[in-house]
Amino acid sequence: MLMNGSEYLSIIESIKSEIKSAQYRASLSVNRELIMLYYNIGKIINEHKSWGNKFIDNLAADIRLEFPNVKGYSVRNLKYMAKFAGTYPDEQFVQTVSAQIPWSHNTLILDKVHSPEQREWYIRKTAENGWSHSVLTHQIESNLYARQVLANKVTNFDKLLASEHSELAAQTMKDPYIFEFIPFREDMVERDIENALVKDVTKLLLELGTGFAFLGNQYRLNVGGDDFYIDLLFYNLNLRSYVVIELKTGDFKPEYAGQLNFYLSAVDGILKKEHDNPSVGLLLCKNKNDLVAEYALKDMSKPIGVSEYKITSSLPEELMNQLPSVEDIRKRIK
Repeated sequence: MLMNGSEYLSIIESIKSEIKSAQYRASLSVNRELIMLYYNIGKIINEHKSWGNKFIDNLAADIRLEFPNVKGYSVRNLKYMAKFAGTYPDEQFVQTVSAQIPWSHNTLILDKVHSPEQREWYIRKTAENGWSHSVLTHQIESNLYARQVLANKVTNFDKLLASEHSELAAQTMKDPYIFEFIPFREDMVERDIENALVKDVTKLLLELGTGFAFLGNQYRLNVGGDDFYIDLLFYNLNLRSYVVIELKTGDFKPEYAGQLNFYLSAVDGILKKEHDNPSVGLLLCKNKNDLVAEYALKDMSKPIGVSEYKITSSLPEELMNQLPSVEDIRKRIK
């Protein structure tokens, strides 16, 4: 009997999927066991914290003597275990949520995130997106939670998209977007920013979020014999939508929404396929007046969101506070 090529390929893909799934479950199981071990050790330490700091020092030394080849039981890590157990008194939460991410990610969140709601959000997003340690660090330091969850998002998604699609599109948005990888100049125009974004498209995709695929910049659409150029065109695999992004270096103006509405109509007419959801537009402006933006979007026929963007050219505030002011320097010179 001859082997059917397409059927064979389908079988291979199915088997590979099963293997990957089993590998993931196995790694998750190992990680869960380690997290629960550290959690239980942390609880024991906390039960005897009245014995003082020497207790942890002695504990680390004795564990090292008993298990000389086993890492992870330094004084520093034992203190993390105690902090971990003290921070999460609900063991069920640890088993089902915290145990989904590696120990190093858990300690990073312990160090940098102080709100219980934000901790849980970063844990779940790390598990969902598979963020590396460095990516998680970037997301926390760029205050992703505030920009994505707490932001006052100006959109008309709820009026023009199905509820599930609307909610997912809103969750995808941030305000502001932070393009800290762009070399800042005072005289930058839209094309300069666009070129810098495309030059480091990997970092742009990280800032945009999960599911974005870059299709091009100055993407040409021919409508009735006339050429029009979209600043940035993406396809979002989670939304199953084309995403049109327009960049403006100044304040938001109502006419920008009309221009983007036209581009979305053109994308839906030319590029959108039957299985695609309606295309979504995102206007990125240096500044926006929320009320003006809301009125501009009120009667638009296409789903559009308006966000600000920031290009960071200054030092972090905590470092700035440590530097002498111009006045101080002048006084010292005198």
